[in-house]
Amino acid sequence: MIAKAFTAAALALTLAATAAQAGPSRSGSFVGENNHVVTGGVSIVKYNGGKAVRLGPDFFLDGAPDPKVGFGSQGTYTDGTLIGPLSSNTGEQLFPIPAGMDVSGFDTIFIWCEKFSVSLGKAAIN
Repeated sequence: MIAKAFTAAALALTLAATAAQAGPSRSGSFVGENNHVVTGGVSIVKYNGGKAVRLGPDFFLDGAPDPKVGFGSQGTYTDGTLIGPLSSNTGEQLFPIPAGMDVSGFDTIFIWCEKFSVSLGKAAIN
């Protein structure tokens, strides 16, 4: 059991290090919405021949059902842009952006509650 936990932790650190080595192409910081606390940095990084959204080690969400990462423009969430569920309410996480998904037109990354269709937090990215 300990070996399994160590392996998972090592994989997570390897993924984060690989993404971080490329350096962020666009980044920002989260602000909470709708009475939720969401803080920490976020960036779009080169990853495995494509791109990924990287939540920083300082990421924090106060909790909510069904939180996922998505995109929007001018502070408004765009339907159909969710790329994955949070694995934790805190800490560094990496979300590969699907091949063929052009995120260049988006200027906002959301933590979105799919169950209630509401923004938990967002970050303007430049």
